[in-house]
Amino acid sequence: MGILNVTPDSFSDGGQFQDPARAVETALRMVDAGADLVDIGGESTRPGAQPVGDVEERRRVLPVVEALAGRLSVPLSVDTYRASVAEAALQAGAAIINDISGLRYDAALGAVVARHRAPIVLMHTRGRSADMYAQASYHDVVGEVLDELRESIAFAIGCGVAPERILVDPGLGFAKDSKQSYETLARTADFAELDRPLVVGPSRKGFLSRPFERDLPSSLREWPTAAAVSIAALAGAHIVRVHAVREMALVVRVCDEIRKYHRAAVE
Repeated sequence: MGILNVTPDSFSDGGQFQDPARAVETALRMVDAGADLVDIGGESTRPGAQPVGDVEERRRVLPVVEALAGRLSVPLSVDTYRASVAEAALQAGAAIINDISGLRYDAALGAVVARHRAPIVLMHTRGRSADMYAQASYHDVVGEVLDELRESIAFAIGCGVAPERILVDPGLGFAKDSKQSYETLARTADFAELDRPLVVGPSRKGFLSRPFERDLPSSLREWPTAAAVSIAALAGAHIVRVHAVREMALVVRVCDEIRKYHRAAVE
């Protein structure tokens, strides 16, 4: 899943793709580079980011969705937690909704997704961007994330979303400190018990700086991202959400080959 942020303030690529024409060109290049999905985001969810209104989010996202809907050869995802934005995006040609809140920010979103029979990614977080780390208190981070994702899944089904259209994301870096994010990544295989396709998004996130005892700029986080993507892919993630599509597609293809021979050896 290639990340396309049409925002001025995303932590890694804010401001680069605000122009719709440039965003469209970038999405097409992502597909050429190996993206199986393109995920468009109109509001930064970096720690401390301020939310934008739904009118502004639609203004950023919809021109890109409309331009890509007839040209993109892979499904188009929109990263939003707002029902009104999801409604407009799905009508404009988006196929998937990627909700960082796991349906906890806008309860009406579930009904919108159900009505359109669209898949939805339910990510785990707590609180909002401004205060998420204040809520990063766990006795067993993976056990509690699993429980809270089960709650999101149950809520989605209660809204009418078909179980087979639900994907889950453990939310690396969201309401989790660096240690908790590493533990969650290391235990990626545990999320198989949810019996839903698993999305993992480690790309260029701050927790990747932990081993270096300094904050790596995002430009130096690609190799650490590759290590995290490898662990996620080998442990059973179905989708990895990344910025550098060409490089991470190569990483994933090698991981797939390793998994193939590992399965053969086990059998």
